Amino acid sequence: MANGEKRDYYEVLGIHRNASETEIKKGYRKLAIQYHPDKNQGDKEAEERFKELTEAYTVLSDPQKRAQYDQFGHAGLEGGGFSSGGFGAGSPFGDIFGDIFGDIFGGTRQRGRGRRGDDLRYDMELAFEEAAFGVEKDIQVPFARRCDTCGGNGAKPGTEPKTCPACRGTGQVRFQQGFFSVSKTCGQCSGEGRIVDHPCPDCRGTGSKKDKKSLSVKIPPGVETGNRLKLSGEGGQGLKGGANGDLYVSIEVRDHSIFKREGNDVICELPVGFSQAALGCELEIPTLDGKISLKIPEGTQSGKIFRMRGKGIPVLQGYGRGDHLVIVRVETPTGLSKRQRELLEEFARESGENAHPLRKNFFEKVKDILS
Repeated sequence: MANGEKRDYYEVLGIHRNASETEIKKGYRKLAIQYHPDKNQGDKEAEERFKELTEAYTVLSDPQKRAQYDQFGHAGLEGGGFSSGGFGAGSPFGDIFGDIFGDIFGGTRQRGRGRRGDDLRYDMELAFEEAAFGVEKDIQVPFARRCDTCGGNGAKPGTEPKTCPACRGTGQVRFQQGFFSVSKTCGQCSGEGRIVDHPCPDCRGTGSKKDKKSLSVKIPPGVETGNRLKLSGEGGQGLKGGANGDLYVSIEVRDHSIFKREGNDVICELPVGFSQAALGCELEIPTLDGKISLKIPEGTQSGKIFRMRGKGIPVLQGYGRGDHLVIVRVETPTGLSKRQRELLEEFARESGENAHPLRKNFFEKVKDILS
């Protein structure tokens, strides 16, 4: 299938573009079970759908490939040695395919006694300036830590978990299904290989307790809404020797009362009085770096853009900054006094068409159209 014909990988997996690693895996796992060739023998459409799912997961489950895809789309993956087939050694599907195989044949995969900690998400709201220049924030993160009372084994002090009689401590039971000999997670001990008869009173047999920890998070300059920062190993604590999960900080930038962001440029609309635009003036305008004096030339029209280079948003993980753009909005006066109205009427009589070149040009074009 040509790159131009490929569907968006996020659409293929049915997930949003800010999906976490866990959400990507769940999206793939759900659909791969549905379209797996072993469940759809002879169905070419299901086979192609499964290949498409596999290709999407291969890219989005790899942080480096995902970053290339997010930035450049399918073109960013050309020439990268990508292959959508194969589940051998070194394949990114070694873990997830085991889960799928177990579900297809009515079981679940044995995960071992060590359990990896949960991945956590923290939604962080930043002010416009904080996102532009970066900031360091102290946060409190909830997580599950090992129970100190039982040391994480879930048993009441003075007692020990006993070996599961159903699986004899292996965590798995085997059974024959047709030509296949399938291993299934032991239902009596849930794959732990041990059973707790006397649960720890503090953690109620779970081996973990809810807690909070303080973290200092450095936000780099140039972040925007939708960006995520990954803090490896700062998620939930692993149990029984398992690795800690990761913490994902999701960025949400508050709207600014004056500025708007477009890429790395900052946009500011500047209201200018009728007389100021006509006669010219000098105004102080706000920027991210403070106030700057801007000269408004005589006869400035509404919509005129003044560009101040290098006064915008710093480039995220790069060099340089965007620009600061000031868009002039000429304001028509309202609530005129009697004297002001008289002066404007006198101005209108004296000005003639030469004082309004845009209007003159417009009506000349209208005359040509209607003639």
